[in-house]
Amino acid sequence: MKRPHVLASAAVSIDGFLDDASPRRLVLSGPADLDRVDAERAGVDAILVGAGTVRADDPRLLVRSDDRRADRVARGLGPSPLRVVLSAHDLDPAARVLTEGRDVADTVVLAGTPHEVLDQLAGHGVVRLMVEGGAGVHREFLGAGVVDELQLVVAPRLVGAGPRFTGAPDEAHLVETRPVGPDVLLRYRFGDADARWLAEACSLAERCPPSPSAFSVGCVVVAADGTVLATGHSRRDDVLDHAEEVALRDVDRDDPRLPGATVYTSLEPCGQRASRPVTCAQHILDAGIGRVVMAWREPPLFVGTPSGAARLEAAGAEVVECPGFAELARRPNRHR
Repeated sequence: MKRPHVLASAAVSIDGFLDDASPRRLVLSGPADLDRVDAERAGVDAILVGAGTVRADDPRLLVRSDDRRADRVARGLGPSPLRVVLSAHDLDPAARVLTEGRDVADTVVLAGTPHEVLDQLAGHGVVRLMVEGGAGVHREFLGAGVVDELQLVVAPRLVGAGPRFTGAPDEAHLVETRPVGPDVLLRYRFGDADARWLAEACSLAERCPPSPSAFSVGCVVVAADGTVLATGHSRRDDVLDHAEEVALRDVDRDDPRLPGATVYTSLEPCGQRASRPVTCAQHILDAGIGRVVMAWREPPLFVGTPSGAARLEAAGAEVVECPGFAELARRPNRHR
């Protein structure tokens, strides 16, 4: 049973603190980032915090946006993800995570090492897990090497004392930096290049509008030096768009880096297509790209015999299948 994909999310001050030393909760990030975090919550199967966070902050751990809750329901999910509290002891029965929102989200209390907890959550059907803290929980999960993605928001404040964000022994690779209101989001991934970028492609698939007659797919085109040349996802610009087609549309065909680039895609590039005359496999070959890494073989739902990988290999391209990412790639296609 494949363990869940783990997203760790935290906001820190410029000097690296998660909170100050006072008994009152310090909210570091601004409204724009809190809305971004709400969108991330809406895109996972479970949210995990430690008992210390429950005692100190008394969170509800629910998706706040009405539209995001409705979108989850339309995708066949509950309005809010499963709520998970990591604790070896009983919680206060009046805690809001236990008493509020029980009609829209279940709550489980688990104990054990990060590996044991992830095994238990896999048994609950969790594919994407969001770890929101506190400091000790982040340290445990990062120290255990089970975090796949880290979203760290730096707020323009100096705190001076309090719990710090620590605990990553492995090298973290920066994949995105962008302002979010007055804050800055630093997004990191762990693992080797294929694992990082294939996970990124699977995350892009989560952005696709659902369709009853097409898959939700994400794609990243990466040069040999690690530069992202383009990204795309199904139905990004048009209802008929495929992920690889969209990404390659944004690439300069005269870019000398293309022959050494890799296409990372959550689903096998199509080798047959009903909606448009050119398949994604052919788009890749026309771009001169010789390597494709995919998470999931295309099931024969919309075409008789999917053959994108075979067409690519017949033309001399290297095709690498990573079945360990298949559940992550299938997740945005649960509505089918």
